[in-house]
Amino acid sequence: MAIAELATATPVIPALPKGPAAPRPPLFLRVTALATALLFAAPVGYVLWRALGLGADVGQLVDEIGPPLWRTVQLAVLTSTTTALLGTGLAWLLVRTDLPGRSVLRGLAPLPLVFPSFVGAAAFIAGLAPGGALRGALELVGVDAPARFRGLGPSWLVLTLFTYPYVYLPVAARLRALPPSWEESARLLGDTPRRLFGRVILPHLRRAILGGGLLVFLYSLSEFGAVQLLGFDTLTRVIYATRLVDRAQSFGAASVLLVLAVVVVLAERRMAGASLAVGRSADRQNRPVALGRWRWPALAGVVAVLFVGLVVPLLSLGQWALRGLTAGNGPGANLADELGSLRLPAFATAQLGLGAGVLTVVAVFPSAYLCARYRSRLAGIVSAAVLGGFAMPGLVIALSLVFWSLNVPGFDRFYQSVPLLLAAYVVHFGSQAMRATELAVAAVPDRLRESARLLGASPMRRATSLEAPLMRPGLLAAVGLVLLATVKELPATLLLAPTRVDTLSTRLWKSFEEGFLAEAGLASLALVAVSGLLTWLLVLRRAHHLA
Repeated sequence: MAIAELATATPVIPALPKGPAAPRPPLFLRVTALATALLFAAPVGYVLWRALGLGADVGQLVDEIGPPLWRTVQLAVLTSTTTALLGTGLAWLLVRTDLPGRSVLRGLAPLPLVFPSFVGAAAFIAGLAPGGALRGALELVGVDAPARFRGLGPSWLVLTLFTYPYVYLPVAARLRALPPSWEESARLLGDTPRRLFGRVILPHLRRAILGGGLLVFLYSLSEFGAVQLLGFDTLTRVIYATRLVDRAQSFGAASVLLVLAVVVVLAERRMAGASLAVGRSADRQNRPVALGRWRWPALAGVVAVLFVGLVVPLLSLGQWALRGLTAGNGPGANLADELGSLRLPAFATAQLGLGAGVLTVVAVFPSAYLCARYRSRLAGIVSAAVLGGFAMPGLVIALSLVFWSLNVPGFDRFYQSVPLLLAAYVVHFGSQAMRATELAVAAVPDRLRESARLLGASPMRRATSLEAPLMRPGLLAAVGLVLLATVKELPATLLLAPTRVDTLSTRLWKSFEEGFLAEAGLASLALVAVSGLLTWLLVLRRAHHLA
């Protein structure tokens, strides 16, 4: 259950003992989880209240947001479907086959996740511009570069390349956790490789695929930076463009986005079905599947994906920074000055990311415990409330918190403060911590907890000596996932960050707007480096603990 199921898949819940009735969660847990749900639902409630209170004409609203809604759904469906296929295919090739160099490729496959989508979009725009690295490479092989890199196709490509790890990670982890005896038994019964995959393996990948696809779908719904740069008119662009001039349309579009997110979350829960419990596999690994004559074509396909999703953006950003430095385009005079100017933003980025990660895990832990240990209607409501925050654009969450801080007596001191910014991060990225924390709770088998109770261990001793060590890797991975998302968040940071606080993402955006190419290129590379380092330390390095 590696990192994987962590950000995405609905957790594997150990089967509860059969009895006359399901155990009832303690009152304290129910109250705490309900309070958490109310906290996460508050911005949602504000959006719905403003949408209804502004008295927009329904017919006019439908006409205005209908086309952007269709484009939003198109992009989300295409991206989630493509990432499900691509992530599952890569996981299968790198975990279960005899693909050459698979151990190295396994370490590279999740890395596109460290790119903020707007940075990836900017990298492709720069790379395809006249004199760009990507345009030059295409011309060398006789391929004409597109005249315009805008619209649905480019948005689909960019989001797919930088979000497929949300599916790859849980599926790869799930594949590593499957016991070898299952496949051996199926082979002895005469199953062909295709039938074995469809009858034995695929049912146990369903939760991971659906969970990862759900996260990608919600990410696509709320995406702003990439679609803004690529000129694709989605609901998030409508919300941003009309937030000051037509608030009725802005909040109406946000309400539609929320309803769509809730419907998708409920559909995913229903499609995921009952949990298929899979314990830790033995030290003995599954026998690699021989690809035969498809070995080298498969390797070429994997390398092509990593080249386009990892090497091309890095080359484009490096060329962008080098051009700016060569032309002296930036506030600094040389490379040392440029790098020195990024030291404080990098430190602030890491601080905010770690703070948001810890606070988010603490906030969602009671809800995650309830959802992992007790199947109830309340658990479903709490889960939907937390997941709804991820579908809300960071801009909408930020606007709702600004309204709260300016209109509630005594809270104006929090306007443009670090606590308010951290609150926005917690609400927006709670879903990523929620799924990972559920898995951390599920890592403690019911039988083990019951044995400790029968041996006379007190609740405090069970929590500190038994549950905490088993949960720790999953909880740290949850912190890492929120940290990664926080580092890449742009709209909420731009609106809520204190005037004196500058992060790498805000520095990048300001440099891009002001035309400082050197600083923008170096800030992009620094942002990717910080994201990659912190993600490896807190997430990827701990993946094997979660299997």
